[in-house]
Amino acid sequence: MEIVEQHIPVLKREALDALNIRSDGVYVDATLGRAGHARAILERLGDNGRLIGFDRDPRAIELASAIFAEEPRVQIIHSDFARMAEKLHAVAQLESVDGVFMDLGVSSPQLDQAERGFSFMRDGALDMRMDTTQGESAAQWLASVDERDLMMVLFDLGEEKFARRIARAIVLERDESAIQTTLHLARIVEEATPKKDKHKHPATRTFQAIRLHVNQELSQVSEALPQAVSLLNEGGRLAVISFHSLEDRIVKRFIRDLSTPNLPPKNIPVTSDMYLTPLKPIGKAIKPTADEVRENPRARSSVLRIAERTAVPYLGGKHA
Repeated sequence: MEIVEQHIPVLKREALDALNIRSDGVYVDATLGRAGHARAILERLGDNGRLIGFDRDPRAIELASAIFAEEPRVQIIHSDFARMAEKLHAVAQLESVDGVFMDLGVSSPQLDQAERGFSFMRDGALDMRMDTTQGESAAQWLASVDERDLMMVLFDLGEEKFARRIARAIVLERDESAIQTTLHLARIVEEATPKKDKHKHPATRTFQAIRLHVNQELSQVSEALPQAVSLLNEGGRLAVISFHSLEDRIVKRFIRDLSTPNLPPKNIPVTSDMYLTPLKPIGKAIKPTADEVRENPRARSSVLRIAERTAVPYLGGKHA
């Protein structure tokens, strides 16, 4: 089967180096997408290596299943990564892995398919669900959400300074006519925005906020990160690519918290190994080169953070 959807993996070389892949290791791609990173990981695995791929998007699962149809080293699981540990145990029969990779946010093919409802540049059904088999679509949510709740979503998740005006305009419009398409919503937002950004469409932040809410993306990240650490073998790597400051902030703080010792008050004697941490950060945050951004403008906001699992036990939450 020929795969026709084009997707350029962001920070591919850097992500592969970050995982420090062993040929006989077991690795998780928690966000398969169009399998660009997964294929690159597989190229570095030997006959005894293993790759487990997750995605909540049925289309991504369909395409990945076709790509890896003849590949016994790959197992594909239709699930969001917030259930990573549960699914690895129950489906893949695995208790631990040597690396976990996450590529957060919406993929280029999802944005490019008008019928998915992610883009304000193409007219399509206002869906925005990454997993179209379950949950409430954006149109369904907008039809009933309280105006204040909508305003808070736009402000908190979209960092939209005109959140109040936009929420009011959406509620007034839906009372007259159901908001079912992307361009309908984009027009409402544009008309409600008194001051336009020269370099950004007025609907950018609103669409982002609604997408993040419909898919519960930030809570998914917060739930998945501790699971990844609990699954990693000593020396295993966690590599996460974020595209939005809210996502990156969660990843950055998580790695910082699990790599910063809880030091005792001064003058209390301790041994040097009493305050070791479950994670140690590897290098600084990595951003795409100017050449990559020229080749793939969607890489512009990407940030890769890396951490390595230590021998210190981790039972979830902040380390002791």
